[in-house]
Amino acid sequence: MNTYNTKQKQLISDILIENKSRDLTCDEIADILKERGTPVGKATLYRYLEKLNKDGAIRKTVAPGVKSATFQFIDKEMCCESHLHLKCIGCGQLTHLGCDFMNGVSEHVFKHHKFKIDNTQTVILGLCEKCSQEV
Repeated sequence: MNTYNTKQKQLISDILIENKSRDLTCDEIADILKERGTPVGKATLYRYLEKLNKDGAIRKTVAPGVKSATFQFIDKEMCCESHLHLKCIGCGQLTHLGCDFMNGVSEHVFKHHKFKIDNTQTVILGLCEKCSQEV
């Protein structure tokens, strides 16, 4: 692998880490890269984002009725593998849902339905308080 591709991948990773409190579309990442003077082709960007998602480094979310996927860095310090997440389909806010009640839901699903939830990929979609008041 040549140095140029390595630099691009590092820049993409840096952008995701800098924005770990929210998720970004491929277009938003491409725009940031362009603003920083390192444009990356969308095909290259999508391939790398898919690899990061497959490797468990980022979370990919596709909201119903929305064509663009969003991507967010999985912050190991926040223990994202151990809890579910809420995502507002209005503003994109992501909330870490690490409460005992929801942990109990995951345990219930496994115990009674023999299904283990992958918290690194699970996002519950809805509207945050602010966006639900605007509807």
